[in-house]
Amino acid sequence: MKKDIQIPKVEEVYIAVVNEYNDIYKTQDWNAYIINDKAVDLEMVIIVTSGYSEKKTTSIFRKKIDMLPKKSYAKIELMQEELFALNNTFKVSFFEGNTMFDKTYVFRKNTINLKALQPLPLMDVKGVLVK
Repeated sequence: MKKDIQIPKVEEVYIAVVNEYNDIYKTQDWNAYIINDKAVDLEMVIIVTSGYSEKKTTSIFRKKIDMLPKKSYAKIELMQEELFALNNTFKVSFFEGNTMFDKTYVFRKNTINLKALQPLPLMDVKGVLVK
């Protein structure tokens, strides 16, 4: 029976962390985004994030997005710089039509930094991307 279970591969959905200016507080903030580079909408997107190391574990953060339109992106959360010393995981589940997809994205410790910025799909900014 296990051989009959089909687990589809997630493609064209990414997690990015962007360093951007906050007009309200006049600060440079790091924000996590989910990017849907697919030609179809994603439904019932569930994102569960946490950070961990050998000695520390953060609390778990959950976010639900009812609909993430095709070729779009949405902010997940503000990230404090202290978290970058930890491994940060983003477990993403969503429906594409009647098919459920699931993928875990991991930002390894100290990989989120200004030197790692690169152009991001669909966004006119640079950030740290995990595919």
